[in-house]
Amino acid sequence: LEVGPISMTKWQLFLQIEQSFQVHRSYGSMLEGEADELKRVFLEGNPYLLGLTMVVSLLHSLFDFLAFKNDIQFWNKNKSMEGLSAKSVVLNFVCQLIVFLYLLDNETSWMILASSGIGVCIEFWKIGKAMHIEIDRSGKIPMLRFRDRESYAQNKTKEYDAIAMKYLTYVLFFLVICFSIYSLKYEKHKSWYSWILSSLTSCVYMFGFIMMCPQLFINYKLKSVAHMPWRQMTYKFLNTIIDDLFAFVIKMPMLHRLSVFRDDVIFLIYLYQRWTYPVDKKRVNEFGFGGEDEPQAPQTLEGSNSATAAQQ
Repeated sequence: LEVGPISMTKWQLFLQIEQSFQVHRSYGSMLEGEADELKRVFLEGNPYLLGLTMVVSLLHSLFDFLAFKNDIQFWNKNKSMEGLSAKSVVLNFVCQLIVFLYLLDNETSWMILASSGIGVCIEFWKIGKAMHIEIDRSGKIPMLRFRDRESYAQNKTKEYDAIAMKYLTYVLFFLVICFSIYSLKYEKHKSWYSWILSSLTSCVYMFGFIMMCPQLFINYKLKSVAHMPWRQMTYKFLNTIIDDLFAFVIKMPMLHRLSVFRDDVIFLIYLYQRWTYPVDKKRVNEFGFGGEDEPQAPQTLEGSNSATAAQQ
């Protein structure tokens, strides 16, 4: 601990920053420890590294927005589920819902709840694009019925997705049970409901990258990655690189620091698959158009030349 005088300008700057932090805390957009962490970064950090961090933060926000925008565009224009894992879409919705319920149980600020709630709605909307959703009113209580799309059920995609999800379920159940027992023994919880939500949320946080494995398996079996939303994945991969940088700059627990690098492995495997498997021209792309029609013009021309020669 070092004690020393500071200039009036620096003191006024710190006072202005503290007042700004108090405003953010009153709106629930900043936690108590985040203000001290930002002060530590400003005081102890290298000015050049701090400037680089601010630029990278802006890039992170930009890439996050572009990834969100391209994700919406991809699923809005997608006409075929061939090669895409429908079960992963459903699993992502379940995970987003678990996180939202966990935040709601812990009385998180309304800004974070709103952001998480919007994410849940978007994931449910994506289920409607990946599967047919019908309302069954035959019983006393209307129920939602999910039915596979024809482009997904009538090819090998559904078979490979079921195989990958089968083994993935075994792994996830084992991890969830082990972590739940550990959490029940060593951590405190308000109720059994809070214990269940906390255990499920921790598993989603630590093992969420496993949910991307079914798509890797489908790509491997189909020997093609032409069906993937590569623009969105590129922006997400750039964001993971930025997260790696923040893992070294910002003070955080070791478990969280290690979890930052988990998605890098999955994205590197995706890049390896894109490099290994050639683009399949017959597969419908993200805008619903395929490459089958392109080489038909020369064939038609050759056919007309042959017919002309036969007439002569």
